[in-house]
Amino acid sequence: MAQHKSALKRIRRDTRQTLSNHARISRIRTFIKKVETAVASGDKSAAQTALHLAQPEIMRGVTKGVLHRNTAARKVSRLNARVTKLA
Repeated sequence: MAQHKSALKRIRRDTRQTLSNHARISRIRTFIKKVETAVASGDKSAAQTALHLAQPEIMRGVTKGVLHRNTAARKVSRLNARVTKLA
């Protein structure tokens, strides 16, 4: 167990940050899932709308340090490719 005041504070901060990060990751996954379900149903307009809502959320994960920028770019690119494939 930590003994120093700074280490104890760091533990408190880490637990708060971990909760925040998990909430943000969960939110991102939910937005991605909405795009995937719209693609699976074949509804192009709904998929495009869901993608336009998911994209800033994914990029916000990058600015908050939850996702790496290349990971986010890859996810957005793959989702975009799936949406544009719909006829």
